[in-house]
Amino acid sequence: MTSLRSAFYPLEERIFYVLLAVGAAVSGIGLAAAHTMEENGHIVTGMNNQVVWGLPHVFAIFMIVAASGVLNIASIGSVFGQSVYKPRAPLSGLLSLALLGGGLSVLMLDLGRPDRVLVAATNYNFRSVFAWNVFLYSGMAAIVALYLLTMFERRLNRHARAAGIAALVWRFALTTGTGSIFGFLVARQAYQSALLAPLFIVLSFAWGLAVFLIVQSAMYAWNGRVLPEAVRRRMARLLAVFVGAALYLVAVFHMTNGYWSRQGAFEAFILLGRGDPSGLFAPLFWLGYVALGAVLPMALLFQLRPPSARVMLAASALVVLGAFAFLYVFIIGGQAYPLDIFPGYVATSTFGDGAVSVYHPSLPEWLLGIGGLGIAFLLTTVGVRALDFLPQDDFAAFGKE
Repeated sequence: MTSLRSAFYPLEERIFYVLLAVGAAVSGIGLAAAHTMEENGHIVTGMNNQVVWGLPHVFAIFMIVAASGVLNIASIGSVFGQSVYKPRAPLSGLLSLALLGGGLSVLMLDLGRPDRVLVAATNYNFRSVFAWNVFLYSGMAAIVALYLLTMFERRLNRHARAAGIAALVWRFALTTGTGSIFGFLVARQAYQSALLAPLFIVLSFAWGLAVFLIVQSAMYAWNGRVLPEAVRRRMARLLAVFVGAALYLVAVFHMTNGYWSRQGAFEAFILLGRGDPSGLFAPLFWLGYVALGAVLPMALLFQLRPPSARVMLAASALVVLGAFAFLYVFIIGGQAYPLDIFPGYVATSTFGDGAVSVYHPSLPEWLLGIGGLGIAFLLTTVGVRALDFLPQDDFAAFGKE
């Protein structure tokens, strides 16, 4: 371990307290928004009887999925022995814990009764994928904490690879569980697909690496350092491959849905905007996710010459924005489309038969979601301050390549 100042050198100490204050303020605003929703009920949100998972769930799912994917950096270094990634393993583990903490905070605060988490922790229905995730999330936090301990404690360094393998297996299970929440949800025909588990795993690779590159770029800039060109080239190409693989699986998911006649109307709703009164889902999917969140980043990263630090940062930011666009369409759009409760039969009632639900996120929902990002930022800032998480590259060795 190094001194408390090493990770921020030559960053002045007062900047740390500014970052700490910003993170605390954003987190506090998110908690205040959650308190407002708790006191007034969901009437202050844009949610209704049909859209019960709103914008905060978009933020929460992004952070939980990215928490799994960001640990891929550590796995490549510790498990697969790639020396370029080994110096980045500690920062990868820290970001995994921070994102998981921020995502779970939003998830619990958005459920309406966060105090009932004790019920979920003491009463299990093992036929429910939600019960599985109680173990997956807590187990992930414990394994990553032990993984970090093997990195920082020299006497435990020999166990780093074993801990890395355990983290690799567990994060695959965690992301599979997150995708299965939707895949096993019988009440929503928009989600039912076995492809969602592998899709979420590949999405986690792209989103986690994009978050890592953004944080790494900020740390290098604050410390007046430049990422070696060889490392930048490898990480840029890796991000482009992950983004391309995710885009491919998203295309397969929609092609599979389109092949089923019962899903044809839903696919037209999402992809063509047919019957969408908000006119939002199709533009968000094609422009927000496909064009800006996937195709443009790949075009920026797949170049003959290594992309500059600014280009790689811009591509990473676009991938993150595309992730939010994808999740909004996937989560909100999947609920807004009317349910086919009795397939093959005609059912009528006086309440919203076949009507598309219109959802407009309210200010408290925005603030709660952003507050979760604030919690992740705060945990990362404190962690970087307390320990030496800045990657220590061998610049001389890279210069000889």
